[in-house]
Amino acid sequence: MADLTLTGLRVVVEVARTGSFSAAAHRLGYTQSAVSRQIAASERATGTALFERHARGIRPTAAGEVLIRHAGRVLDSVSAAGKELAGLRDRLAGRITVGGFPAASAVLLPRAVSRLLRAHPGVEVQIAESATPAQLQSLRRGRLDVAVVVTGDGVPEYDFEGLRRAELRGGIGYGVAVAEAHPFAGRSWVEPDELAEQHWIVGAGSTPDFGAWPGLAGPMIAFAVRAWPTRLGLVAAGLGISLVPGFAADSLPADVRWIPVRDEYGGLRRSLWAVTGEQPGAAAVAMVRALEEEA
Repeated sequence: MADLTLTGLRVVVEVARTGSFSAAAHRLGYTQSAVSRQIAASERATGTALFERHARGIRPTAAGEVLIRHAGRVLDSVSAAGKELAGLRDRLAGRITVGGFPAASAVLLPRAVSRLLRAHPGVEVQIAESATPAQLQSLRRGRLDVAVVVTGDGVPEYDFEGLRRAELRGGIGYGVAVAEAHPFAGRSWVEPDELAEQHWIVGAGSTPDFGAWPGLAGPMIAFAVRAWPTRLGLVAAGLGISLVPGFAADSLPADVRWIPVRDEYGGLRRSLWAVTGEQPGAAAVAMVRALEEEA
């Protein structure tokens, strides 16, 4: 009797998920005939049919359901073993805590952490979302290993004495988040002077990305809130617009649009940094590198 294979199990699980051989082939990067051969081999190994046709495609038989349930556990175990072995080969391990202000924590920080863990699966990462002054204080007290902060226009001048900074040179790029029904929503960009008559959703705390566009004379503040989801919810409801850096644009909900602000005088001048203690550990250095690559 033929034996079940990991490839065969992966194909069986994917066919069950997608409901068709062709869709499973597309997801796995196989030809449809290769998927058919793997299913046939798995059925020979088990001695029974694993799928049956119905009006909308195919579905697992009772035997197929049993195999799929066990296959999921087997594949999860194999994946976990691979990560553990990779961690042994990598030899970079340990636990680090990474902090970011809300806009950075929405997209940039999670993607950089994912990049780090793919390269160094032995590292454990904790995320601490907080305002920049609190992050810098935590760095100095040893409670934080890496902080993502912003400096420049409209941001307080922070004290970085005794800390190391690495600039994340991706080009921040700033724009505004607006509701899909807002007049700006269909635009390719807006000019700074068009922002003067807008109502703004800003931050109630000291987080730098929570203000109105710098330089506006007496901006009209509609709401001041602390939480990033609340801020975007108010924008989606049409209650105002909000300043959002380009690196956080992918975090906006489907009913909110991000429109860049085009400023002929150079735009909003801000820089993004990864900050560590004076002597960061190897895992913290790797985290800074992942942030640089992702930015």
